Amino acid sequence: MNLELFIARKIRSGGLTGKRLAGPVTRVATLGIILGMVVMILSLAIGFGFKKEIRQKIIGFGSHIQIMNYDYNQSYETNPISPDSTLLKSLRNIPGIKHIQKFATKPGMIKTGNAIQGVVLKGVSTDFNWHFFKEIIVEGDTLQLNDSVSSKEILISHKLAQMLHLSVGDDLRMYFLQKNKIAPRGRKFVIKGIFDSNLPEFDKLYALVDIKQVQRLNSWDKTQISGLEIQIDDFDNIEQRGEEVSSVATSFIDESGVMLRTRTILDLQPQIFGWLDLLDMNVLVILVLIMIVAGFNMVSGLLILILERTNMIGILKALGIQNSSLRKVFLYLATFIVGRGLIWGNFIGVSFCLIQKYTGIIKLDPENYYLETVPIQITFWHLFILNVATILLTTLMMLGPSYLASKISPVKAIRFD
Repeated sequence: MNLELFIARKIRSGGLTGKRLAGPVTRVATLGIILGMVVMILSLAIGFGFKKEIRQKIIGFGSHIQIMNYDYNQSYETNPISPDSTLLKSLRNIPGIKHIQKFATKPGMIKTGNAIQGVVLKGVSTDFNWHFFKEIIVEGDTLQLNDSVSSKEILISHKLAQMLHLSVGDDLRMYFLQKNKIAPRGRKFVIKGIFDSNLPEFDKLYALVDIKQVQRLNSWDKTQISGLEIQIDDFDNIEQRGEEVSSVATSFIDESGVMLRTRTILDLQPQIFGWLDLLDMNVLVILVLIMIVAGFNMVSGLLILILERTNMIGILKALGIQNSSLRKVFLYLATFIVGRGLIWGNFIGVSFCLIQKYTGIIKLDPENYYLETVPIQITFWHLFILNVATILLTTLMMLGPSYLASKISPVKAIRFD
């Protein structure tokens, strides 16, 4: 029989004579661990979920990596490139490249009867990945494109539609400034769909059209585009993939002598991703604080149990129990409390996460949070690391009180009341 384990179980159940505080104290300590775990799991899941959702929205407008003309032009009035099949084949051979698509941009102005708004036309082709926009379409449908006929359909945001009092099926007239021309050039489009990403900075900026429309406005031939957008399979590898794409792109020079450069989404939106990185620090601070509070909750509970069992400790030491065995008794007791707290805390915390993820019961104000529901993103490894860290921290904090129990004098402890 494991004597230390037997004594610890008796103390936990209140089966030994004494003041019988063990039951309430262990329940309070266990409840503290449960609440701490629930809050930590929710903080982790919501923090990662918010970061993932915002990141996916930004990537939906600009992909992970862009290849453009090596002219360091920072405006949306770009100089063209003419990628050939050799370049595209070399890019597709890079591990982790999921999709490559062409795009072209042209800044212009939307004019209605009593309003005017500047936007950037983003021309897309038949190779465009519509997955993101299909998720955020609120009216109408995506553009129907083909390689032979130019489409006059346009996709605008819900924000623009509200500002300009437009709806699906309405005609929309735009004007563009041309090089070496004073008079602006006009184009009429038909609104095919309206999207809403809840990111006003992007919603008010972009409108999607057939890439052939932008090529004509820029007086380009069908091989000329603003650049290539590349999507990868893992955002965590974006810097490595960016370097590999850059190595291939910078070695390419077309017939007119144009060289290429690459930009990752981190380069294009440094402020937003810097803000998202701060969320990691906020979540880390919350986790550390809660772990420390839970640890001190355990320490205070164990000290109360030691104080309650001072007389028992003296008797056990008088009977010859070793200090190491006495420490094990209270470490076992702490393990019971932490183990039960972790099991229930994980169950309740994960249950809350699953309910929110699949029902979206808790709503958010998109104007303030850019999302309509509280986002949830958590994996097995997140839970594993969180539980291991909690166990290690609480175990280390338990060593002090257990060591204190072994230092109690038997003579004074037996007389203790």
